[in-house]
Amino acid sequence: MAQTTTPPAAPGGTRAGAPGGARALLDPPVLAVLGPALHALLRIGAGLLFMQHGAQKLFGAFGGFGGTPGATAELFSQMGLAGVLEFFGGLLIVVGLGTRLVAAVLVLLMLSAYVIAHLPQGGFPIENGGELALLFALVWAFLVGNGAGPASVDAALARRRRA
Repeated sequence: MAQTTTPPAAPGGTRAGAPGGARALLDPPVLAVLGPALHALLRIGAGLLFMQHGAQKLFGAFGGFGGTPGATAELFSQMGLAGVLEFFGGLLIVVGLGTRLVAAVLVLLMLSAYVIAHLPQGGFPIENGGELALLFALVWAFLVGNGAGPASVDAALARRRRA
């Protein structure tokens, strides 16, 4: 009975004889080059999306607060505070300034939003409309742990301090 053997793993964890194009594209060194760019894309994209929620509450943009065109939240209210944190926190995230601290505050904001607005409706997040709040909380938690990345004001300030 003939035995079949699997070719030994090549450097990078691929198997010898695998198609060159796919293997080259999925090699860790190739993907590692994308890491800083994708980190920046996640940070900037999430920050811009988050700012839109604040713009609704503060400025009545994008359909306005509560879906009423032009309506805004009372500035000195729970929703007004949320709007300030969403808009200006999102802006700081976009430029990457004070990212770890800002992201930590935004994690708490999103967890509070989930507990206050969504959890009382019961069920899983997809059923109570809380999946976006939790997804933002996860993105902000990533930034708390990993910082803004190399394409940020935080990184530029750190390089300047080292010089």
